[in-house]
Amino acid sequence: MSHLLEVSNLKIWDGGTGDVIVPGSSFHVKPGSCLAIVGESGSGKSVTCKAIMRLNKAGIRQSGDLVFKGENLSRLTEREMRKKRGKQLCMIMQNGMRAFDPSCVVGVHLQETLRRHFGWSKDEITFQMKIAMGSVMLKNPLEVMNKYPHQLSGGMLQRVMIALAIVLEPDLIVADEPTTALDTISQFEVVDQFMQLRERMGCSMIFVSHDLAVVRKISDEVMVMKDGVIVEQGTSQAIFADAKHEYTRYLVSTKQSLHQHFKRVMGGSGVAER
Repeated sequence: MSHLLEVSNLKIWDGGTGDVIVPGSSFHVKPGSCLAIVGESGSGKSVTCKAIMRLNKAGIRQSGDLVFKGENLSRLTEREMRKKRGKQLCMIMQNGMRAFDPSCVVGVHLQETLRRHFGWSKDEITFQMKIAMGSVMLKNPLEVMNKYPHQLSGGMLQRVMIALAIVLEPDLIVADEPTTALDTISQFEVVDQFMQLRERMGCSMIFVSHDLAVVRKISDEVMVMKDGVIVEQGTSQAIFADAKHEYTRYLVSTKQSLHQHFKRVMGGSGVAER
């Protein structure tokens, strides 16, 4: 099997208005590789990821083929799809608060998810999560599991989701702008955790971001979207060194200009890179 995920002619539209959001995308994810999807807000990145997971809100329609490990996800019932989510396909959302039920402590969500996929006891779940949470540098895991989502920072919630992914061991992780809501220090730490996650598990990843510095660091392949259309695809090295499309060159040059401005403000490259 050459591709873990093969997306063909994915069309996404608003069922109420008929407005087309993504007219027809085709791309693939190789086993063990990281595909980054980049583009400005409204370019179709997040809605594409949710379409793969079949998690777009009611009223958003989709067509096309989503072949995952040789099976077409588009043809599965919702019940069959629920069995895939988490264990084989794991999504880490932009806002950690939305991933957890605000009326329950975080541990309840972890227990429900792991019991559904593995049938483990509460003690086994606690044991596995303690190990995983420790590996992503979360201190006092039992204390964390007994807190409500609003009592944890965005960076901590992202780490909890990464720890859950470690226990689930999915084949594909879809990370939808996981660093957007975090401060600079937390962004760096969370990206580092994603890189360690790939190294540890050998899983494939779709990483959505508008931060090209993060994309350059984590991705093997890059897909550039604009107004719902894929305007360029290629290896990370090729995209950053020799982009073909005008829009891609604009994104890359804008990032480089900001970096140069930052170095000037900080007093030169020697200061900025310390």
